[in-house]
Amino acid sequence: MPAPAGIVEAMSFFGDLIDFLLPETCAGCGGEPGLLCGVCAAPLYGPARPARPAPPGLPPPWTVAAYEGAVQKIFSAYKEHGRTALAVPLGEALAIALDAALPDQPPHVPPHDPASEPVPIVWVPSGRRAARRRGHDPMRQAVAVAVRRLRAGGVPAVAVAGLRQCRPVADQAGLGAKARRDNLNGALVAVARAPLAGRSVILVDDVITTGASLAEAARALRAAGADVAAAATVAATPLRRGW
Repeated sequence: MPAPAGIVEAMSFFGDLIDFLLPETCAGCGGEPGLLCGVCAAPLYGPARPARPAPPGLPPPWTVAAYEGAVQKIFSAYKEHGRTALAVPLGEALAIALDAALPDQPPHVPPHDPASEPVPIVWVPSGRRAARRRGHDPMRQAVAVAVRRLRAGGVPAVAVAGLRQCRPVADQAGLGAKARRDNLNGALVAVARAPLAGRSVILVDDVITTGASLAEAARALRAAGADVAAAATVAATPLRRGW
């Protein structure tokens, strides 16, 4: 069950108080004042590239940054240390990857026609325990930023919370490829109220490591009758960084 509203509000208050008393420095290097310095932000605004090899049953996900160095520290600050303002640069990076992942429009349809039916953007959900511990849902916030950026550029897209965990899973950190697959096998299911049957969706996650999360999410969506047209992530580990 979600954390009580009072606890979440208290966490937010103390986070804001800490930010006020201790002026923040760059989440990537800790040197420059502010959210991110130009050097650490630069990888998040690079070109989108396919991450290879692709997870089973998926085309190569489009991604922007390498998950190492400053980018790895940015994710840690965002997900584990309450620097929720990082949802903006991470969501903007995700928007770059999503724009590359979007299927080509038929010749008779103007590119990014706002009148077109919005493309559902479905993200891999966080575990309930992780969300409670963090006090926020990192992917939901980043996807919201990405969709706003896409819509501002005339791209018809809509964020859809189309997946949920149907059983507990272990923390993926430190697990190998097979252990990750076993840990996630059958762990996700499509949300019944999300009308995804017969629709083409874009699947997103924050980082692609072994691809087990994306593969399980794609399986769950297809079991519900959706077509997973493409996938996008913010970053890829060196294992999947095919560029």
